[in-house]
Amino acid sequence: MTSHGGRRTQAERDAITVEIGYALCSAAFAAAVVFGVVAGPALLFDLPDTAERLLAYAALVLAPVLFAARVVSVLVRFRTADQPSQPGRTSPDS
Repeated sequence: MTSHGGRRTQAERDAITVEIGYALCSAAFAAAVVFGVVAGPALLFDLPDTAERLLAYAALVLAPVLFAARVVSVLVRFRTADQPSQPGRTSPDS
């Protein structure tokens, strides 16, 4: 936000808070969907024990990894987004 080390404005703090909330909610949703897709067949169908365990373990590993990756990618993208240099302008050349 401010590159010179000054204090952040209330608008900047609000934007960071909203972005963190979005990152957490979208990551939780994506992790839940992946967990359901991977573990769903093991819960719905009568599969061999090995296949059920393998799907359950795969879902338990993939969901948290996806959650963390989604949170990091959203927050990094927010931090590196090009901000206009002047309010109301879309780029420094405008």
